[in-house]
Amino acid sequence: MNLIKQRKIGFIGTGNMGQAIIKALIDSKTVPPNHIYATNRSEGKLRRVQEQFGLNALQTNEELVDVCDIVVLAVKPQDLAQVLEPIASSFHEGHLVISLAAGFSLHSLQKLLPNAGGLARAMPNTPATIQKAVVGYCLASGSEAYQGSIEDFLSPLGLVVPAEEGGCFEALTVSCGSGTGFVLELMQYWQEWIEEHGFDPETARGMVVQTFLGAAQLAEHSNTTSLADLQDRVVSKKGVTAAGLQSMRELEIERALRYSFEKASIRDQELERGTSKQ
Repeated sequence: MNLIKQRKIGFIGTGNMGQAIIKALIDSKTVPPNHIYATNRSEGKLRRVQEQFGLNALQTNEELVDVCDIVVLAVKPQDLAQVLEPIASSFHEGHLVISLAAGFSLHSLQKLLPNAGGLARAMPNTPATIQKAVVGYCLASGSEAYQGSIEDFLSPLGLVVPAEEGGCFEALTVSCGSGTGFVLELMQYWQEWIEEHGFDPETARGMVVQTFLGAAQLAEHSNTTSLADLQDRVVSKKGVTAAGLQSMRELEIERALRYSFEKASIRDQELERGTSKQ
């Protein structure tokens, strides 16, 4: 049973991620457009979003909180405290609040919204725009009763993964959020090498996209097989692929990637410390 179909959902902020979620909710018929409300600092953008999705545009955040059961905070982390402080008293135990602000901890959110019934953080990655995201979420203590509603809300975006706030949620943010950028970086290297060997950019791009897509779908369709075992099936001893893999391992590609993950993780920690001081 869908727990949010009859709920009224409000978006404070209608940036790219907010719009991606709105689109997924409507396209999947999880929530009808007339149950979605939005505000935005830019009236022009709000009007365009209203025209595109057929949702309800409101003039103030106070109106939105009064009308909605679920409130999505889709504003930048550095703006979140400023947005919430004037309306904090409007929240009550019937509200579920979902923050999309990276680095803004549940502890900081609880301090700003002590009266809200449920608090959660959600971190969709960019493929949310095509409903192929990995979406991590964590719940504040005392908000466990809202887990079903959170998962119903996020599931149209892609794979939903609960995670404890802290190192676990941080790893999800880096591996899947930043990870999309890392994979696209690797894809550019692939394309450049192919172009250097005589292919035009359009063809080279298509070859790269299909190679990555094919590998991912092969893994998806063989989900009971480990990635290492799946790799063994496509590698012949002393063959072309084996020679390339041996070179990758000698060059310690894994070590370089792990270092990149750790650098991104350190930056994520810095952002969280910055917002906690506000």
